[in-house]
Amino acid sequence: MLVGLRLENIALIDSLELSFEKGFNVFTGETGAGKSIFLVAIDFLLAGGHNGSLNKLIKQGSSKAFIEGIFKINNLIKEWLIENNFDEEIDELYITREMRLKEDKWSTRFRLNGLIINKQQLLDLKNYLIDFTIQGQSNQFSLSNNLVEWIDKFGDNSIQTTLIKVQESWRSWNIANKKFQEAKHNSETLKKEFEEINQFLIDLENANFNDPSEFDKLTQAQDKLVHGVKLQEGLLRLFNYLKEVPGNDHNVLEHLSLCIKEMKSLVLLDSSLSKQLDRFIDIYSQLDQLIIALDEYYFTLESNPDQLQLVQERILLLKRLQNRYNLSLEEMVQKYNEYRETSDFNDQTIRLEKLKEEEEYLRKVRDQNNQILTNLRLDAAIKFKNILIKYLKSLALPNVQFEVLIQEGIPSEKGSDKLSFLFSANPGQPLAPLSEVASGGEMSRLLLALKTALAEVDGASTLIFDEIDSGVSGRVSSAIGKLLKQLSLHKQVFCVTHQPLVAALADHHFSVSKVFDKNTTHSSIKYLQNFDDRQKALAELAGGDSEEATIYAASLLENQAA
Repeated sequence: MLVGLRLENIALIDSLELSFEKGFNVFTGETGAGKSIFLVAIDFLLAGGHNGSLNKLIKQGSSKAFIEGIFKINNLIKEWLIENNFDEEIDELYITREMRLKEDKWSTRFRLNGLIINKQQLLDLKNYLIDFTIQGQSNQFSLSNNLVEWIDKFGDNSIQTTLIKVQESWRSWNIANKKFQEAKHNSETLKKEFEEINQFLIDLENANFNDPSEFDKLTQAQDKLVHGVKLQEGLLRLFNYLKEVPGNDHNVLEHLSLCIKEMKSLVLLDSSLSKQLDRFIDIYSQLDQLIIALDEYYFTLESNPDQLQLVQERILLLKRLQNRYNLSLEEMVQKYNEYRETSDFNDQTIRLEKLKEEEEYLRKVRDQNNQILTNLRLDAAIKFKNILIKYLKSLALPNVQFEVLIQEGIPSEKGSDKLSFLFSANPGQPLAPLSEVASGGEMSRLLLALKTALAEVDGASTLIFDEIDSGVSGRVSSAIGKLLKQLSLHKQVFCVTHQPLVAALADHHFSVSKVFDKNTTHSSIKYLQNFDDRQKALAELAGGDSEEATIYAASLLENQAA
């Protein structure tokens, strides 16, 4: 619970320290005195508001401000401290918000027991510390996520167990569905790609192409066929020089043979010439082998127009394949081998079908768990309805009707239930959506009944109500006060009120007033400890300083004491 609050340079307050006790606490005072600053300060302390609104919160002319709240902690908060790596071996939390003005902009720093804490952590912790109820907060009832969470609190442990299964099954289905949808979305693109790959393989197989050097070989073959006659004529002239000489003259080989014979005679005279003899012999042998090779090449030459046409057609085919796929011959062979090693393209269709089957199975599991959760929520909704009606009837709504409508919605990690509240306050009035038929006073009582019902099962340790009793009759305000008093037996309750019937029931009464001093205005908050001070404050709420108001205020306090 909240045990202390310290403010510096907040609204009309220079410096203020307040201490609080358990039970029912009220703030009263004239309009504009600053009662709500207590609520706003606590909201800002726990990461509420935004930096843009600090100009309205912080005292005009100040360059810095400070809010500190002290809270006694329970086991739930200790668990939170452990999860967020804070020291849990403590009895109190000191939460501070320091605000400084720098270059016309406000900067904020949050601390928890002296350690920096980020805004998101503080917003999370806020759920365990304070629950705010502001008049006209009817939008709470239109938030279906909140409604589901509220109903779940009234179920037994099986709801939480089932909710875990729902979360797991939804996540598994969601992963499978994303895979299936992605594969389905890409199926046409994949199909087109597979068709192109398949055509590529067909083209290369039909062309019987698998040798990247074939083009060079074909070019050589084409050259031989195109220039065969000229090659033959040139070779004949070359042979004539090498092997045949007109007349009785010797040819090149014969001349070399005579040279070798002469060299042998010289070697007999001088053995140092043996190396030159060997070179002559090598030249003779090489030239002989060259003539043999040229002879063999000569007999391969032919002038075959049909063969030439086949070669040229083959060259054109390879060029077309190159242009079609914008690949070199080496790249085409490489891709052909890669595609041949890949799985059958039908495997993709099989994979898509398997993904579809998996998605359908996991969707079935998801829907089964959702239905189990829905059935449990139907039971919890009945319990919630009965408790809420009990409190609403105690708040001067004797003919109230209330139902929790559970309809099928979009599946999520919280199930597939879409909840709404149906309400009727008067006999003969049919049930209708709460936001359409409840008046302001009825909505205030609904909020109070809801928070009281939730206080039985969960929620923050401290509840704050801002003028929850506004716009209701004396009889109704008395009922509201009694319910707030009942709620304060197991929760710390704060209430800003203008109703003397409510304030009279408080365990602790704070009076807020304006003080004028030297052309400045300050807010003053005083804890009313004795009977006379409280009587005076209640009389002001009841109508002023009249004798009737004073007597009425005294009777309220005496009845409460009795």
